[in-house]
Order: sequence, then C-alpha cells, then structure tokens
Amino acid sequence: MSNVSDDNNGEDMSTTSATNSLSSVAAQHAAQRQPGTAPLGSGLEAREIHAWFGKHHALADVSLDFAAGTVTALIGPSGCGKSTFIRTLNRMHEFIPSAAMAGEVLLDGKDIYQPGVDVTKIRLQIGMVFQKPNPFPSMTIGQNVLSGLKLAQIKSPKSNDDLLEECLTRAGLWSEVKDRLGAHAGGLSGGQQQRLCIARSLAVNPKVLLMDEPCSALDPGSTLRIEDTIGQLAKTMTIIIVTHNMQQAARVSDYTAFFLSDGGPGSMIEVGPTNEIFSRPKDERTENYVSGRFG
Repeated sequence: MSNVSDDNNGEDMSTTSATNSLSSVAAQHAAQRQPGTAPLGSGLEAREIHAWFGKHHALADVSLDFAAGTVTALIGPSGCGKSTFIRTLNRMHEFIPSAAMAGEVLLDGKDIYQPGVDVTKIRLQIGMVFQKPNPFPSMTIGQNVLSGLKLAQIKSPKSNDDLLEECLTRAGLWSEVKDRLGAHAGGLSGGQQQRLCIARSLAVNPKVLLMDEPCSALDPGSTLRIEDTIGQLAKTMTIIIVTHNMQQAARVSDYTAFFLSDGGPGSMIEVGPTNEIFSRPKDERTENYVSGRFG
C-alpha cells in the first residue's frame, strides 16, 4: 500500500510542478505585454473549418479568432490537425493531392476562399515559416530576402538596401549578416537560416505570419533568438505558431488553443489566454496535456 501511495504522490508532485512552472512563465509574459484587442472583423477569423485528405476526415469544426497584434500558440499531440489547420489559413492545404476543406477563413472580414480570390495575393498577406528552414541555396542572403518581392512582381517604396536592413533587423539577423549580404545563404547556421526565412516573409509586408514548429530543429540559443523575434514582430502583425514545446507556448503567446484527436478527426478542445490555459484550464483533457500526463 505504501509503495502505491508513494508512486502516486511522486506523479502528482511532478505534474503539479510542471503546471505551476508553465503558469508562472505564462503569467510573466502576460504581465510584460498587452496583446492587441482589435474588434471582430479585423485580423484573421476561422469559421467551422473541416479538412480532409481523400476520405480521411483530419480536422473537424474548428472556429478561432486571431486579433491583430496577438500571438496564438496551437498545442496538442502529433496528428491532431494543428499543422493541417494553419495550412487552411493561407490556402496551402489545397496544394496537397486529394486534400479538401470546408468552412470560411476571413481576413479583415473577407473570405479568402471566395471564387475569384487571387491566391498569390492571399499568401503575400498571410506568410508562412516552416519547420525546416528553406532558404534558396543558390541565392545570396540579400537575394533571399528580396526574392518574394521579385516573384510577386511587387515594387517596394523603399530602396533595396533600406528594405534589406529593415527586414533583417526585424528578424533579429542584421547585426550577424550585414557585412556578408552577398554570401550564399547555405553558409548560415540553422537558426540564422530560419531567421532569414522570417526576413524573406517580412519583405512583402504580411498582415499575418504562420509558423509551423519553427524551432523544432534548432538549439536552445537559436530558439530563444527566434522567440525574441516573435515578440518584436507581434507588435505589428498577427502571429500563429504551432509548437510542441509547452515552455515556448508559455513564453511567447497571448492565447493558446489545445487540439486533440480522440479517435476521430482532430478538433479544438479549448482556447483561452495562455495564462489561463496553463493555470486553470476548463477541460480535464487540456489539464492532463499541459501537466504532462499524456502527449
């Protein structure tokens, strides 16, 4: 009897400690930053999103609002639809063979899936940073940053030099590469390449930046630099980040949405201010996940 009791007490202390730690980190972030409070009809809104791969129903009935100037973390076990969901937010989901979706995605109140909408323009307004850095290896650092403008045939009101410095500064990379803009991007470290991809996204002046596990392949130092960059960018745009790192969600996000697949399609179980999700979640499944009892 005593052994069972000791084991249970150890587990309770461990999960309680983990939850308290996350709650403290989230509370500190909330105290340091006031997120935007843009009214409904601005920012990005997802309405009753469903997604399929062939006959497989991968995501069911997700509705979320992302106000301008906020960071929202999407958390949950692998396979619950987080990455699928953010790919519906800038129409990348439809690139996958057999993929289909239903629902609405509203950017500033207009459905990006309406007939006649220019998909290229949507992706300029809703940028994406992927799990693995993907700079163009044959291009220089400077050419990588400006490549989006060239591909979209957009003319910036700023000079190339000014735009390079602005985007690389906002991505937290300028001081490290300002003297080698003509060097090939493949010579950068993994963390630097990821920040270069962020700078490339910023050059076209997006309203929203989607980030799909942007730090999963990076060392802790590079991860913290990316997180610092997220904090700076959130002052001027909406950011949505998929992460399996609970500490990261607590450190960078204003809101957190928990996704789960309980034997059926993935769905959103709960969303709220990050501090509340990590300290007093409303759903027992959320509490079990953020406390480390599963996932």
